[in-house]
Amino acid sequence: MLTTRFVDGAPNWIDVGTPDIDGARSFYAALFGWQFRSAGPEAGGYGFFQLDGRTVAGGMQTTAEQGPPAWTVYFQSSDAEATAKTAEQAHGRVLVRPMDVMGEGHMAILADQAGVPFGLWQPGRIRGVDLAGDPGSLCWVELYTPDIAAAAAFYHKVLRLETSAAPFPGGTYTCVNPAEGGEDAVFGGLVPLADDPTEAEAGPYWLPYFEVEDADATVARALERGGTVRRAAADVPGVGRIARLADPYGARFAVIKSAPQQA
Repeated sequence: MLTTRFVDGAPNWIDVGTPDIDGARSFYAALFGWQFRSAGPEAGGYGFFQLDGRTVAGGMQTTAEQGPPAWTVYFQSSDAEATAKTAEQAHGRVLVRPMDVMGEGHMAILADQAGVPFGLWQPGRIRGVDLAGDPGSLCWVELYTPDIAAAAAFYHKVLRLETSAAPFPGGTYTCVNPAEGGEDAVFGGLVPLADDPTEAEAGPYWLPYFEVEDADATVARALERGGTVRRAAADVPGVGRIARLADPYGARFAVIKSAPQQA
């Protein structure tokens, strides 16, 4: 699972772009107990979602011209400029050039070989989120992609990510981890888009998972607050109870009550 022991290639930040930041604040407060703190007038409306004073995500109001409402997963890079160049060489695209963010770090938005957006965060004063893997915070990410082999090759070249196969009900699951830390640092997986009609219809994307105390109760709160259920809560043996949701504006995410770790 994801931790805050960040290394290059590991997710270290996440944020949501939404047409209604006040509505998103209300929704995620009810869902996860988050509070929203503005980054200040110079940040263009960007702010931080916090849980008990610790930052778990970012968010800002966006326009239709900036793309549909969505969560963006950022991966650590010690050199965002070099990583962006490598992405272009690997048949990806640079959507937002690497830039300094008020001295807090450098960010960029890229797209992989299948057109899936993702971010880079080169730490400065802000290393990344303050909390990961605990209830109310990011704990896992999955890439839904039309071509597992092509995606694995792209992210290996760009972020030095490695893959491994794990037994899974009905087959195997492709795990992904940063080169530093090995398989003990697995933080997510690659999922064939064709295997899931729900996701195939939506198209390829990175799906963030947030840990929760009770998946069913979280789903109920999401529905009460105008969210939608994309896949009902269900048990995955050895993994936990998982549900896929979308907030009232269409940003997709998942929640999980993880199964107890085997000793």
